[in-house]
Amino acid sequence: MTAVRRWLWAVTAVAFGGAAHAAEPGRGFVQREFRTTDGQAVKYAIFVPNSYRSDTPTAVILFLHGSGEAGTDGDRQTRVGLGEYIRRHEATFPFLVVMPQAQQLPENLPDVARVWWPGRTDGDRALAMFAAIQREFRTDPKRAYLTGISMGGFGTWALAAADPGRWAAIAPVCGGGDPATAAKLKDVPCWAFHGAADPSVPVQFSRTMVEAVRRAGGAPKYTEYSDVGHNSWDKAYATEELYAWLLQKKVK
Repeated sequence: MTAVRRWLWAVTAVAFGGAAHAAEPGRGFVQREFRTTDGQAVKYAIFVPNSYRSDTPTAVILFLHGSGEAGTDGDRQTRVGLGEYIRRHEATFPFLVVMPQAQQLPENLPDVARVWWPGRTDGDRALAMFAAIQREFRTDPKRAYLTGISMGGFGTWALAAADPGRWAAIAPVCGGGDPATAAKLKDVPCWAFHGAADPSVPVQFSRTMVEAVRRAGGAPKYTEYSDVGHNSWDKAYATEELYAWLLQKKVK
C-alpha cells in the first residue's frame, strides 16, 4: 500500500467513525479471563445472545454454579443448569449471561454453602466479573438478574440480600439463606425452586426462606417438585415462563 493510499484509508476510517475497525462481538459461549489484583488469570465464560446489538440495551444474568462445577477450566459451569438450557435454545435465548467459576472448594461443608457469599473470594470476584461485562457490553442496568443452583442457590440469596437494589429479580434453585435477611429481600422479585426429595440440600431450606420473605411483606414465587431430588435445576430452567417473568421485572 502506498503512503497516499494509507493516508486515504486512515481518513476514511476516521470520517466514518472508525467503521473499518468496528465489529460486533462474537455470539454464543465465549471464554474470558479475569485478572485479579495480584495478576492471576481466572477463567470464566459468558454467553452473548444472537440478538445482541451494541446499540440496544440487553438484559443480563449472573449465573452461579454448584459445587460439582468448581475448577479452573472456565467451561464446566456452562454445561449444567442454565448453561445446559441455553445450549438447547442458543439461537433464541435473549439474555447476556455471565458464568464465573469457583476455583477451589473449602473442605468444610458449611463453608461450601458460603463460597459465593459477599466478602468471600469467589463471591466478590463473581460480582467484579459481572460489573466488567456490564461495562464492556451494552447491558440494561434496570434488567440485571441473579440465579444459581445448590451452592449457587445459597449465593443467590446471600448476594441479593447484601445489595437488593442491584437486582431486578432473583431465581435461587435448591439453595437456602439466612431468614434474618428476609426484610432486605422483601422488595426483590423472587422465584425460588426446589425438589421435595432433595437429599443434598433439604427442601426446608427454600421453604424457610420463602416463608420468611412473605412474613416480611414480600411476595416470592415458589415452585416445589414433589418427585425431584437435588437436580431440580433441570425442571426449573426448563420453565419457559421463568424467562418471560424475568424480563417483566426492572429495578425501580
